[in-house]
Amino acid sequence: MKVIAVLAALVVALLFQTTLAGMSLEAGTRVNFVLVAVVYVALALGPLAGLLAGAAGGLVQDAVAGSIVGIGGISKTLAGFLVGVLGAQFIVSQPVPRFVMFVGATMVHELCFQSLYALVEGQPVRFIWGTLLVQAAVNGGIGLLAFQLVEGAPRWRQRRYARRSATLSRRRF
Repeated sequence: MKVIAVLAALVVALLFQTTLAGMSLEAGTRVNFVLVAVVYVALALGPLAGLLAGAAGGLVQDAVAGSIVGIGGISKTLAGFLVGVLGAQFIVSQPVPRFVMFVGATMVHELCFQSLYALVEGQPVRFIWGTLLVQAAVNGGIGLLAFQLVEGAPRWRQRRYARRSATLSRRRF
């Protein structure tokens, strides 16, 4: 069941990435939905799941985006594994540590991605720090929103059911 949920999260993230954020992974991209999904999986399920989700999501995203296949896969694999290991070692059940993990994963991913891309292309590594910080903050915000939605959904459903049954019990027929 968890495998299906992880695959569904990656598919939804890829759909969002290709439709909402565009197919480009250039510096102008403000959010990386696939990376957010990978970090979420790594925090929720551990380092192995983060590693596998990063490899699968990164390779598919590379293939869809038309960039060099493998660079995004390696970058997301590394980020997913590191987040999974750190998430298993530290308590990351509160919003601030989760936000820090999403921001750190974005930084690691971009550092690895830009370095590998520069190595393959034979160019110097170029970072646009302002754009990177904005992307890291947006990824962190979307990641926190995803955690709130997934963790809050059972409570919201239970409250709705309780209100509905209370309303039905007050009715007099």
